[in-house]
Amino acid sequence: MRLASVYPLVSSRAVARSFTYEIPDGVGKGSIVQVRLGRSVTRGVVVDVDVDAPSGIKLAAIGKVLDGIPPVLVDLALWIADYYGTTPARALELVAPVRRAPRGERPSPAERESLPGEPSPAALTADQSVAVARVVQGLDERVGAHLLLVGPTGSGKTEVYLQACEAALARGLGTIVLVPEISLAPQTVGRFRERFGDTVAILHSALGQAERRDERDRVARGEARVVVGARSAIFAPMTDLGLVIIDEEHDSSYKQESDPRYDARTVAAKRAALEGAVAVYGSATPRPESWATLERIVLSARIGAPMPRVRIVDLRRESGYPLSAPLLTELGRIAERGGKAILLLNRRGVTPAIHCRACGLSRRCGSCDVALTLHSDGGLHCHHCGHREPIPETCPACGSVELAHIGAGTQRLEKELERSIPELERIRLDADTAARPGALRETLERFRDADRAVLVGTQMVAKGHHFPGVDLAAVVDADTGLAIPDFRAEERTFQLVTQLAGRSGRDAPGLVLVQTFQPDAMPFQFAQRHDVTGFLTEELERRTALGYPPVGHLISIVASGPDAAGVAQVLREVRAGLEDVGGTILGPAPLLRLRGRHRAQLVAKTDEPRAFARRAAALLVAASPELRRRGLTAVVDVDPQSL
Repeated sequence: MRLASVYPLVSSRAVARSFTYEIPDGVGKGSIVQVRLGRSVTRGVVVDVDVDAPSGIKLAAIGKVLDGIPPVLVDLALWIADYYGTTPARALELVAPVRRAPRGERPSPAERESLPGEPSPAALTADQSVAVARVVQGLDERVGAHLLLVGPTGSGKTEVYLQACEAALARGLGTIVLVPEISLAPQTVGRFRERFGDTVAILHSALGQAERRDERDRVARGEARVVVGARSAIFAPMTDLGLVIIDEEHDSSYKQESDPRYDARTVAAKRAALEGAVAVYGSATPRPESWATLERIVLSARIGAPMPRVRIVDLRRESGYPLSAPLLTELGRIAERGGKAILLLNRRGVTPAIHCRACGLSRRCGSCDVALTLHSDGGLHCHHCGHREPIPETCPACGSVELAHIGAGTQRLEKELERSIPELERIRLDADTAARPGALRETLERFRDADRAVLVGTQMVAKGHHFPGVDLAAVVDADTGLAIPDFRAEERTFQLVTQLAGRSGRDAPGLVLVQTFQPDAMPFQFAQRHDVTGFLTEELERRTALGYPPVGHLISIVASGPDAAGVAQVLREVRAGLEDVGGTILGPAPLLRLRGRHRAQLVAKTDEPRAFARRAAALLVAASPELRRRGLTAVVDVDPQSL
């Protein structure tokens, strides 16, 4: 009887190892099988076959074969476990999701969710032709090229993706297209379906489980050779993968914020290397890490129209908020002559805080250390745990009736527009309005077809959408991101302003207004000049001096539990076990309490992320019984996107 090494798919760190089972003929690496583990039966993934029998162990046979995945996905999952300091079982669950029962014949979700595409251009620009030729060269060499496609919004990056995909299909190779947000999937799916029809599949977490199963099956059978989706689409069970496209590669949404805390951009690079595929990272505002390390292909100019003029509005000299006088003037012009505007305010709700003028306290969530946000339903909401409570008539702390509404959110902005410029149709796009299935597509179509309309939203509105007739784009409060205590604050502020500018003036001269109390801040000055190279050069100099990525790697270890003392103690013990691994360790430092649990973190700067994460994971495995007894959890986060 042949023997195989199998990882049971259980989440406990205490069982973070493989077991040996007897297998029949026909079972190989990547088979998903039923196995007995102790007194329970669970799923397992075969990671190696024809292994030696362990001494002194009575071997058991596997149960029935449930499913299978390409062997390359097994290698990818085991690499994720090693690099990100998680267990192999948790990583294997990413590539081997639970199968659901077959459903009746229904339309493909790719057909349902796609927006109309666009026809092929009559000819490519010279820059586009060079870019496509370089990707085709990589497809023919099959050695795993990694390319950064840089160009302003509207310079034709999407057409390069489509031409590259066509070249891959002509060679019998599949393509995975990653987008950072589910909100971008309908437009991207529409563009690829326009060219490639029903061979396009869609994969993201908003699909029902049966729909995801059906789409994965179409991919596994070879019926769908192009997959479009958010970060989990990188695990599509595609064979003969030739091309991976990571659109808007700068976006932090590619980072998973729950264990395993993988970064889809890094995983895409590894999968491309394993399969000899070409990885194309595209952005108008690439990350400093990508700019410094990848081969660059540059699209130098926007096609058909110049970049819009960017005007900085100094809110220190304005009395109106959230709508300054310059912004109201430009919106009034749209109301008179027709056109569209996009207003970005990266906060949901009516106001971000209810503040007592007497004692100075803000109303905060009882389970999370964050202020409650007022929504138009008359309730105060916590955006972390979902807690809701009515607006108090008096301050719960001091009894004062002087309660002030501080700041503005998208709902308040919508009301202000209704009061100031009622002639404009108001369309809001944020997590509240996009929650219902199909609502996102309806919102985007409504704005596309509208005249004299303004799209109000959070950062969703700045990401990748292409709408004709947008004359004006405005960042209502550009200081929000700068106030975050994170070394990426300047980078993200620059990206957000520049990306929003790309929504304006694609088919006519456009204008971008940036409302700020810090008009001289470095990100705004570079964004006003559309100077991506200048910003990245200065940002890389700063990071080199401080030892931040891409010069070194950051690793965070976050612990949570019912009491702050226990959380701090476990992190001190972990730190003691890491002192002899190369790197500088800071902390433990407290974090915001969330959902009633206290949190703290260690942060390390290191040149050896895999060795550091491997040691941290081993320490957590050894401590798992004690952590479970005390109600504590801890997770390793390699290359965190927020601190």
